[in-house]
Amino acid sequence: MDQAEQLRILKAGSQQPKPLARVITVTSGKGGVGKSNTSINLAIQFRKMGKRVIILDADFGLANIEIMFGAVPKHNLCDLIYQGKSITDIITWGPMEVGFISGGSGIAGMSNLSRDYLSYIIQNLAKLDTIADIIIVDTGAGISDAVLEFLVASGEILLVTTPEPTSITDSYSLLKALYRHSRFDQNATKVKLVANRVEKETEGKILYDKLNAVVERYLKVPIIYLGCVPEDVQLSRSVMQQVPVSLHNPGAKSTAAYERIAGRLLGKEETERQPKRGMAAFFSYIIAGKR
Repeated sequence: MDQAEQLRILKAGSQQPKPLARVITVTSGKGGVGKSNTSINLAIQFRKMGKRVIILDADFGLANIEIMFGAVPKHNLCDLIYQGKSITDIITWGPMEVGFISGGSGIAGMSNLSRDYLSYIIQNLAKLDTIADIIIVDTGAGISDAVLEFLVASGEILLVTTPEPTSITDSYSLLKALYRHSRFDQNATKVKLVANRVEKETEGKILYDKLNAVVERYLKVPIIYLGCVPEDVQLSRSVMQQVPVSLHNPGAKSTAAYERIAGRLLGKEETERQPKRGMAAFFSYIIAGKR
């Protein structure tokens, strides 16, 4: 794809309704650290604060979001792209009217579509900006090309890690791959850390200080500390019940932690410094890099 064609696609994607949705991408350096739990419980907390929320499950190999929602979607992104379904057709509504879209393998195949059809798809995706105030993109874990494509397109990344040495090492490896990516813009993207499964709050801050020190020294771009989520048996029980802990046990210590993190993300200072891109620009950037 030449530069002129990239600009035409981006221009098509920019013709979207206002206001734009805030797109938050949740990721992790390895699996099993609580990434999808973070996505779902933050979505519930945002809903409690009056925000309209949709989760895009971009972890193509797994179906964690739908399992934790206890709902099986009838359609996914492939049906929008190849079967002519509308954006509203492919949204599954979960607890507290949190919307959910299964990515399927649809995004991977978008690079093979014609420019005109891509413009049509992007304009459909832009309608999400009228449906949601916040769109949470739940990526796969690790350092695959698919994950990096989502991250370089994101203005706001939540990195979930735990105190386990392998989790910290894998988080650094993910950040190194991201920061050295040819299309990564450090001025346009903020990376924010959530320390999960900590024994106490000081452990979360120590984890952040260790990782951030290495990142600042070798990658020259600091990360932001959002807070921590404690190890909590109530969270484990809620997963078994396929109900987010924020609904299953509002008094749980993990629920309180998700509430604090959501509050920080929606705080005045955080909101003002985080520009909104909307879904059309998000997907246009991904597609431009794949063609």
